[in-house]
Amino acid sequence: MKRLYRSSTDRVFAGVCGGIAEYLGLNSTGVRILFVLSGVGILF
Repeated sequence: MKRLYRSSTDRVFAGVCGGIAEYLGLNSTGVRILFVLSGVGILF
């Protein structure tokens, strides 16, 4: 079972995007771009 957690190595905004990227198996840069485009990144 996979576990969602903040990344301790890929940290830009507290490791949240890095952790989501690791969980989904995606590139963390792409996840960060999606956060900014969706407006969710403004809250962090």
